[in-house]
Amino acid sequence: MTDIQRAFSLLSGKLVRWLQQFILMLPNLLIALVILVATWYAARLLRQLSAQVLPRMSQHSTLNNLVSTVVYVGVLLLGVFFTLEVLSLDKTVTSLLAGVGIIGLALGFAFQDIAANFISGIIIAVQRPFTVGDVIETDKFFGTIESINLRTLDLRQTTGELVRVPNRKVVESAVTNYTVTTHRRVDLECGVGYDSDLEQVRDTVLAAMRDLPNLVPGRPVEVMFTGFGDSAITFMLRFWIPYKKQVDYVGAKSEAIMRIKRAFDAADIVIPFPIRTLDVSPALLDQLSQRLTPPSTPLPAPSQ
Repeated sequence: MTDIQRAFSLLSGKLVRWLQQFILMLPNLLIALVILVATWYAARLLRQLSAQVLPRMSQHSTLNNLVSTVVYVGVLLLGVFFTLEVLSLDKTVTSLLAGVGIIGLALGFAFQDIAANFISGIIIAVQRPFTVGDVIETDKFFGTIESINLRTLDLRQTTGELVRVPNRKVVESAVTNYTVTTHRRVDLECGVGYDSDLEQVRDTVLAAMRDLPNLVPGRPVEVMFTGFGDSAITFMLRFWIPYKKQVDYVGAKSEAIMRIKRAFDAADIVIPFPIRTLDVSPALLDQLSQRLTPPSTPLPAPSQ
């Protein structure tokens, strides 16, 4: 037998063994194909169901689409793993899982900030501590929420700037929501002279605030004297107003200042200027007097 004949004999034998193995694997291939088709239909069905059910539980459309996609991809991956198991490709499944784990670990280290913001966005979407249109203060920023995304929070400040705060900063920082209670207290500090009648001051302030618009019923206006200042006795005016936007708070405070100033002028109550007392020693005062006094000019002698 020549070398060429031997080579053809080996090749034909190998092809015959492959054909035999293929025939033996036909049932497994059919089962694997059925599993793949069934998995594909199941993934589509679950994605459609989740797209219908999730909006009833959460109004965050981006989060709902993300969950639906995760369910779809997860079911498909599960079907692929079952298919490889049926085809006796256990080592391939193990290699795929190990590769996915390594890739996930590497991506986690490389994009840890993005992942933290993403997870924080999911927490905000689930807990919903605030909604679009709320006035909040967080991470040294104050403004109205314009949109809530899975990575950032868009905050429109009162001065007009749009700030995109990372969700991780929002979750880690204290958040003050000024809209949730619909009421807000205005604190206004002022001072009067030491010679003022404090009872008259209190009655004058209360009378000036009596007909202030939009005062919250059941919340009385309070005037509390707080201390003895350098040049005035200080007091705190406190009152409550309905709050929807920052202009409500600023406008009410401005109106209160104008009313108090007008009432004090009518009642001859003085809001004193800051006063400073300088203690100068007599020696220093004498030196300053000598320097500031011009030298005297001698009178001319009378003519003979």
